[in-house]
Amino acid sequence: MASDVERDGAIGRFPFPAYANGWFRAAYSDEIAAGELKPLFLLGRDLVLFREADGDAHVLDAHCAHLGAHIGYGGRVEGKGVRCPFHAWLWDGTGRCLDIPYGKKIPAKARIRSWPICEKNGLIMLWHHADDEPPAYELPDLPPWGSDEWSPYEVRNWKVRSRWLDMNENAVDQVHFRYVHGARTIPETEVEVNGHILSCRSRMKLGTPQGEVQGGIDTTDYGPAFQTVHLTGIIETMMVNTSTPIDDEFTDVSFAYTVHRIDGADADHGVGAAIIRDLEKQMGEDIVIWEHKKYYRRPLLCDGDGPIGTYRKWMRQFFSEDRSV
Repeated sequence: MASDVERDGAIGRFPFPAYANGWFRAAYSDEIAAGELKPLFLLGRDLVLFREADGDAHVLDAHCAHLGAHIGYGGRVEGKGVRCPFHAWLWDGTGRCLDIPYGKKIPAKARIRSWPICEKNGLIMLWHHADDEPPAYELPDLPPWGSDEWSPYEVRNWKVRSRWLDMNENAVDQVHFRYVHGARTIPETEVEVNGHILSCRSRMKLGTPQGEVQGGIDTTDYGPAFQTVHLTGIIETMMVNTSTPIDDEFTDVSFAYTVHRIDGADADHGVGAAIIRDLEKQMGEDIVIWEHKKYYRRPLLCDGDGPIGTYRKWMRQFFSEDRSV
């Protein structure tokens, strides 16, 4: 009889859908100015992001409901809407047609899908739900955003051949810190679940030129694709991690790093920058594994592996279908 691992391995790389239910990054706020539009391909879909002159951002399905032109290529923002480059139909942020310059009557069914968005913390987040249900939770306001006590975001991006909910299991996989990233000890890890929020607290010894110090990694997930990582021990650092599926195979992963300033200045002569470089190096070490591993629904675990089962139980809530994760 085949083992659980063999049976799971025969199913395919991931036994859960590519697109979870939750908030996903569409863009950073500074990537789209007032009066601009931007074509996107996310969640296996062509989309268009635009910002009205008054600053409000919107995301629509990209193709005009008239004759299918992609509004993101050649379209333009006009007033509170975006005008199609093909026949100049004007669509507002709710997906309603406002104007057909050569027509006497707007068809009753003239609609384009509009996506719920939330703009805060320097990010434009888009709500996706497989059953088109409205947003089920709100995203937090992060204290470092806009504060003079923290450095501006330093943003890094990766296109990764994997799915975030598998990659993100690293947060509770306490052993990998020792054998992938070279931590001196396996951290002590505690996990707490509160609805759509999963909090993971890890403590470990960190090496410095002055000797070992006690370090901490506090990771908080708000749904399947918005995460903060708070690092302490050397220089207080926060990572704002977002991930959006591009298609069934690839994920657009972005980390925004911010470092706590000392007395209003940048942290200790480049120490903060050195920490960011080390975190980037760790990401590279992880990607090699993520892109070539398989996800086993029933993994073979031992008593030292940490709260992987708790994480997997938490992530099931973000799928409308196949919950066998």
